[in-house]
Amino acid sequence: MTPDVGNYLLVSAAMFTIGLVGVIVRRSPLVVLLSLELMLNSANLVLVAFGRYHGGQDGQIFALVVMGVAAAEVVVGLGLIVAMERRRMLLDTDEIAELRG
Repeated sequence: MTPDVGNYLLVSAAMFTIGLVGVIVRRSPLVVLLSLELMLNSANLVLVAFGRYHGGQDGQIFALVVMGVAAAEVVVGLGLIVAMERRRMLLDTDEIAELRG
């Protein structure tokens, strides 16, 4: 007995919700990046599940593209966090948003 698409959607929705709560609630940029990764992985799960349901490879190809975007996001985000830490800047997302002015 294999799980159907509904089960994958349920797990993906739970993962996305956990990631969304992490982005909204947490203040650390590192935790925000991890939460964004969780949200992108939930999107990958949906893409692969629908691709498998329809019998094509399109979902897996799109999931690979999303993984590439996620890798680029992590590289840029971690680079910014390391640069801010080296300059001894405040790593609070609420304070960073107020500095835009």
